[in-house]
Order: sequence, then structure tokens, then C-alpha cells
Amino acid sequence: MLGRWLGGVIAAAGLAGCSLAVAPPGGGQPPVEFAEAPTPEQAARTFVYVVDRVVPVAEAICLERTRDVPCQFQIAIDERPGQAPNAFQTLDEQGNPIIAFNVPLLMDIRNPDELAFVMGHETAHHIAGHIARQQSGMMQGALVAGALATLGGGDEAAIRAAQDMGAELGARRYSKRFELEADALGTEIAWRAGFDPLVGAQFFSRLPDPGNRFLGTHPPTGQRYEAVVQTMQTLR
Repeated sequence: MLGRWLGGVIAAAGLAGCSLAVAPPGGGQPPVEFAEAPTPEQAARTFVYVVDRVVPVAEAICLERTRDVPCQFQIAIDERPGQAPNAFQTLDEQGNPIIAFNVPLLMDIRNPDELAFVMGHETAHHIAGHIARQQSGMMQGALVAGALATLGGGDEAAIRAAQDMGAELGARRYSKRFELEADALGTEIAWRAGFDPLVGAQFFSRLPDPGNRFLGTHPPTGQRYEAVVQTMQTLR
């Protein structure tokens, strides 16, 4: 597993202007909680520690609950400058899952539980098939909006604009539900990997609360934390 992502860890540390020596997965004591932002070396050690424990659990759950779905997660570091802290899930050209973390997020993590929760959340998006479901919503939205524009006598430009708008609305229609599903399954993944999701979900407290905006992409922070609490009650 180490070969999948160690180069990314070193690259991330290099961006922070620090030479880095990381312990191999499975060795040493777990990283501690940081009162402030971690050093590049602390962030990299936490990353190694958490990936080594969360990814095998996520892959096992993926194999348990899906059929004909690639379950070997590739872990990547997004090195583009000037970004806000972020993690995301995508697919390579063969449909294999990629979980990417940017350097600002790794430097914002305060303890291994937070990183494990974020990692569990992103792997859960793949296990739940959210990319395919989102693409289906986009196609349906584009078809409906395009048909309505056609019936309304719109020209080619108007129809194309309606299709674009319909695709955007279709993508957002279930995005809040997808986030809550990923929070719940991500909680289980982190818990089965030996972390405390209730501690990990404290990461929400440092994010802007999106509120309950119509067609927003994320649910309110309180609703997300409640999903974690309810899932933990079920697991325990």
C-alpha cells in the first residue's frame, strides 16, 4: 500500500519547505493532537498513520457492499497553490477511485481522528456511488430543461443555456443527501479503523456553516454532526 501514496506525502512536505523523514506504515506510536497547526513533519506522519489504517477498512467495506466496483483506493496529494483546505473523491480513466487531499487541509488537521473522519467521508462517496448518481441527475436535469426550452421556442443558444442550467440543478438536487450519506458511512469507516468519529467531526467547527440554503451543495453543520452522532449510537 505504501507505494500508492508515499511520494505524495513527500511532495506535500516539500511544498511546506521542510525536509521530511516518515516512519513506515504500521510502526511507531499514533500521532498526538496538535494545539495549533501541525508542522509539516507532524502532518506527514499523521497522514501516513491514518492512511495505513483507514484505507484497508474502506476497501473491505467497499468489497462487502458493492458489486463490480473498483475498490482499490489511490491516495493523492493536490499540490496546486492558493487553495482553501479541501479533500475530494474522483475517478481515473479506468474508473478506479482516487481520494485527494490538498496541502492546506493536511496542515489544518488537529488530530488523527479528524483526518480519519475526512478520509472515511471521501471513500464513502465512492462506495455509495455518488459520482454516478450525480452524473445521472445532471443528465436528467439537462434533458428536462432542454426539452422545456425547445417547447418554448428557444433558439439553439437558449436551449444550450437551459441544458447547462438544468445539469447544474440536477447535480445539486441530491448533493446534501449525498453529503449526509457520506458522513454516516464515513463515520463507520473511521470507527472500524479504530478512530473516534465524534472527535473527528469537530473538524466541522472550523468550516463555514453553509446553513440550509436552497439547492446548496452541503447541509448545515449541525445536521452533519447529528448524522455522526446517530451513526455512532447505532454502531455502539
